[in-house]
Amino acid sequence: QVQLVESGGGLAQAGGSLRLSCAASGRIFSAYAMGWFRQAPGKEREIVATISWNGDSTNYKDTVKGRFTIPRGNAKKVVYLQMNNLKPEDTAVYYCAQGRHATMWSSADGTDYWGKGTLVTVSS
Repeated sequence: QVQLVESGGGLAQAGGSLRLSCAASGRIFSAYAMGWFRQAPGKEREIVATISWNGDSTNYKDTVKGRFTIPRGNAKKVVYLQMNNLKPEDTAVYYCAQGRHATMWSSADGTDYWGKGTLVTVSS
């Protein structure tokens, strides 16, 4: 049984930073791509960032490029989302996700497992 547990959400001011963490258990972490999605009130869940199994490849939503990064630590079975220069439109519930394969994926349909989510609120 795969478990993904997020932490690190909360309230930040515009221009500030937050770091989300996701601790994984249940299967070989280093064999799978990881990602972060988010869902704002009244909107569909959208992909924010993904990283390949070994961290060599990453992909980001256009609106977060240059502000967010998604490092991973395979030895510790964790993936992070470092969020800098936060904007009010980044406000959402953020979900950790594990893909079905070692390579990155591009939509919610390609997700194998989800965390329960952590709320990020950015005030202006």
